[in-house]
Amino acid sequence: MRGLPAKNHHWTFLTNHSHVLLCLVADPMLTMREISQLVGITERAVQAIISDLEKEGYIVRHREGRRNMYEVNADLHLRHPVERHCSVGELIDAVLKHPVQPPQFTSTYPKVKDEESYA
Repeated sequence: MRGLPAKNHHWTFLTNHSHVLLCLVADPMLTMREISQLVGITERAVQAIISDLEKEGYIVRHREGRRNMYEVNADLHLRHPVERHCSVGELIDAVLKHPVQPPQFTSTYPKVKDEESYA
């Protein structure tokens, strides 16, 4: 029927970039594999998103032994003209009013194969 969403069509109001950013706020030591499982996208997609966020200054990567730790720059503003008046910090406050611990920060999406992703 026209106008009704497909049965298995997954979509969300926030982008995968914001999902990855929010995961890093919840736990700055998450691995790309853990983020990919939480967001429901491939590790390769997470790598590309982290690269985008890092290149634009939204996150800073710090090496902690063999792992990375990510620091989020909450002062930068969102990129799209519709929400450019809001900062990353305001997005974080709106979505994560009560800090979420990683074990509770779980995805409702099934684990994905290497080339599968949800937009």
